[in-house]
Amino acid sequence: MALELYTWATPNGHKPQILLEELGVEYDVRPVNIFEGEQFTEAFGKLNPNRRIPVLVDSDGDKPLTVFESGAILLHLADKFGRFISKDPHARSATIQWLMWQMGGLGPMFGQGQHFSTYAREKHQYSIDRYTQEGERLLMVMETQLSQTEYLAGEYSIADIACFPWIRVHKMVNLSLEGKPNVKNWYGKMRNRAAVDRGLNVLREVLTGVPNTDHAHDIMFGKSQFKNR
Repeated sequence: MALELYTWATPNGHKPQILLEELGVEYDVRPVNIFEGEQFTEAFGKLNPNRRIPVLVDSDGDKPLTVFESGAILLHLADKFGRFISKDPHARSATIQWLMWQMGGLGPMFGQGQHFSTYAREKHQYSIDRYTQEGERLLMVMETQLSQTEYLAGEYSIADIACFPWIRVHKMVNLSLEGKPNVKNWYGKMRNRAAVDRGLNVLREVLTGVPNTDHAHDIMFGKSQFKNR
């Protein structure tokens, strides 16, 4: 079996790292330094036309399968190994719904909140308020769900693995878990899982967050991201 994960120490990169550690399978890590623009190279563009990490290359078969988008990678691995997603159609649907909730809501909204609250050189209060308020609303959606179930889809699944890295950066989104006891309890259980800790430390030498340099800021948020296309 040959699994190659192209990744970096970001919430989206942490998601497949955690799942692969939970699965306990062998895989090769291919770091993609997004602060140096490696995601915009021609070689990486052949793996992912959207030029974002993570990307999984699964060579376990006659023809290698390349999967981009973190949610798609989680779903592929869960189905491949038959773990962290139920075969029961109702439970499977619940897991996929919460996975899509993370992909379409929690991740994008927390990502924008993180940008405007933490990384933006010029602070724009309307944008900060917009994403802080939406982030708070999403946390309350989780709070309500976790008041009824131990994990988001009932049993521990890829939905929890998808959401955890984004909840982990809540302070960078100008948010708090105080007053949300069920989210706080869920977060503690997630953080105490050995595989989660290993997944977060796959690229432990790389800090989550954009370095405070003009070079990195220009690559991540400036016009340089359109080069080498």
